[in-house]
Amino acid sequence: MVDGDTLDVRARIWLGQDVFVRVRLAGIDTPELRGKCPDEKEKARAAKAWLSRVEGKAVALSGIHYGKYAGRVLANVSEAELGDLAERLITAGFARPYEGGARAGWCGVS
Repeated sequence: MVDGDTLDVRARIWLGQDVFVRVRLAGIDTPELRGKCPDEKEKARAAKAWLSRVEGKAVALSGIHYGKYAGRVLANVSEAELGDLAERLITAGFARPYEGGARAGWCGVS
């Protein structure tokens, strides 16, 4: 796990052919580990800990596309038991929906 909305994935693209890629969960914003206040940093650690539940498990990627930053891959990511990870992070209170533009801060937010 990189942070609360980004993970490193080994993707099987063909028989016996894997690529290693960093994938950001599409459609959400999570607090930053290098946040602007201690509260944001703590929330970021909690989001990362929640996402680490899928470490070593098989996940499915869909809706794969490049983000606005060169080379950043965004995708919908799901896991067999948890389902859509972005939706689950939002439901658990570790993320907010995000479709671009200015992001709201995480400091002083319960």
